[in-house]
Parts: sequence; C-alpha cells; structure tokens
Amino acid sequence: MAKWGEGDPRWIVEERPDGTNVNNWHWVEKNATGWSKDKLKELLVGMVIEDEEYFGELTELTSIDGEATANNRKAKLIFFYEWVLKGEWSGKLKSGDKKHKGKFNIPNLSEENDADEVDVEFTCNTQTDESYKVKEFLRKKGTKEIQNKLAKYIADLKQEYGKGVILPTKNGQPDAKKLTNSTNKAREELNKLVVSSPKKESKVGVKIHTKKLTGKHEFMCSAQDLYRSLTDIGMVQAFTGGPVEMEVEKGGRFSLMHGNVTGEFVDLVPGKKMVQRWRVKSWPDAHYSEVTLDFEEKEGVTELFLTQTGVPDSEFERTKEGWVINYWNRIKQTFGYGANIF
Repeated sequence: MAKWGEGDPRWIVEERPDGTNVNNWHWVEKNATGWSKDKLKELLVGMVIEDEEYFGELTELTSIDGEATANNRKAKLIFFYEWVLKGEWSGKLKSGDKKHKGKFNIPNLSEENDADEVDVEFTCNTQTDESYKVKEFLRKKGTKEIQNKLAKYIADLKQEYGKGVILPTKNGQPDAKKLTNSTNKAREELNKLVVSSPKKESKVGVKIHTKKLTGKHEFMCSAQDLYRSLTDIGMVQAFTGGPVEMEVEKGGRFSLMHGNVTGEFVDLVPGKKMVQRWRVKSWPDAHYSEVTLDFEEKEGVTELFLTQTGVPDSEFERTKEGWVINYWNRIKQTFGYGANIF
C-alpha cells in the first residue's frame, strides 16, 4: 500500500488547497455564453472605422447566435465557441452630410478559425454609387479592424475563464507550463484523437500488442436520440465539424474527421446497440479495432457503454481521451445532451 503522499499524483488530495478535482484531472466545463454576448457587444457596438475621406460606425448587434464554454481536461484548457453575429452600420463621406446604412454579418467566429480568418460581410440598404463606396470602404478597412476586436474577445475569453478552470496546486498557483500549453488552438484539441508522433513504417502481418478500452457515459436524452446523433449524417457533421461519408447499414462504410477515422458497421440495432470495425489513420496499416456501443435508457437519461477491443498499446491513452473530447463532449455540447458545471 502506498504511503500517505505517495503514489499516483492524480489522487494526492493533500497537494490541493481545496481537495477537489485533484491535479485538474477531471473534465470541468464552464458556460461562457452570457459573458461572451456582453463582451462582443462591448467590443463591436459603437466601433468607429474612419480615414481622411470616410466615416463609419457599427451601430447595433441585432443578433448574437451561438455559445461558448471553457473546459479543463487533465489540466489542459480547451475553449469551444461558435458565433454568428449580425448587425447594422451607418457611414458617410466626410465631405458630405448624407448618411448611408446597411448590415454586416460575421458567420464563422469559432475555435476552428483564427481571428484573421473570420469572414465579415457588408451590405447596403440602398443601391447608389455613394452608398456602395462607403460599404466598400467598410469592407476593406473595417474587416481587419473587426478581426482585431474579435482577436481581443478570444484573448479575453481565455484569460477570464482560464482563471477558474485550471485550479491552483499546493503552491497556490496553476502550473505555468501547463497553463501556457493549454491555450493552444481548440482545433488542435479537437484533433487529439488523430494526432500522433510521426508514423513509423508498418507492415501488414506484424504482431501488434493491443488493449481493451471500456467506458460508461451518461447523456440527458433518449436512447433513440443518442443513436441518431451517431448515425444521422447531418448530426454527425454537426458535432464533428467536418465532412462525413456514411452508409448506415450492415457492412456500410464510414469516414469522418477528414478521413482520420474510418471503418464499417458490423451490427446495428436502433436505439439499442451498434458494432463497428473502427480505426484511426495513424494506426498501423490495415489494423482495425472492434467498437461496441450499448445504449441503456433510464428515467431522464441514457447510459452509453463503450467496449473497444484491439486498440494498439501505443494509442490507448490517446484513443481513450479522443472518445471523450471528439465524441461525447461534442455531442453533449452540440445537441444539449449534457449538464454544464459552473
């Protein structure tokens, strides 16, 4: 038996001043949606865009549609945010008095894009030469300035919600190295399932040491709804955020996450059970695991039991974490099947 203070550091409670979520090992999620809406209004409404010839202003945000969360998994910060912003602008030539008005649209503010990759679209309410010139000025000069404001939103989100998600260790401060590393782009975390060391040459027929992976996860939905989220192409595209190819039938093939996860359906019992041959692109050539998902519906919730055999030893931890990050948490967040922890 390990002595007090020794053993697996994940479970050494005395090293934490509050004795909870030891070493930040467990998944913690904080809802940043309300704060984000206020911050986006603060940054964008009233924003002035001008030069020697033109004056423009973002007068209103008419729609802020989306959500944002901050998550801690094994002392790594992961931020999910996805917004569609719509608003109104006004502007004029400085040499004249006539004001022109129009609308702007920001359709793709999310963790999948850097701030300078976010699209900003402008339209005019009237079609005149002068209104077109003002609109084009806002598009050319305003897009970059708006992107800079969105970059500040992203930085402020990470600073504001990073404070309470990575909890202090015994010295009263978060691990600086972990905190820095954890603020990498969320898209890298979403791809954790398929990120690996440079692939070594592998030959078909070489013996591969494998492990069995099991897990139990709870979702606030019916078994049929959870089953659909894994078999309906539109729903799978929604939570994976990428193209999906899927033939939902026995022997049907599937490919998702940009071809990094592939396989075929072995057995399908809607709302009850699913069996797949399943592999990640970085695994040894032609090597497949067998994934069995059993759905058990109880009052108000569905329990999902995962059994995966044939996982390569070297990929075990990455695969285990990948299921949580790339599948279960994304399904809960996308479709509202999980409860947030504040």
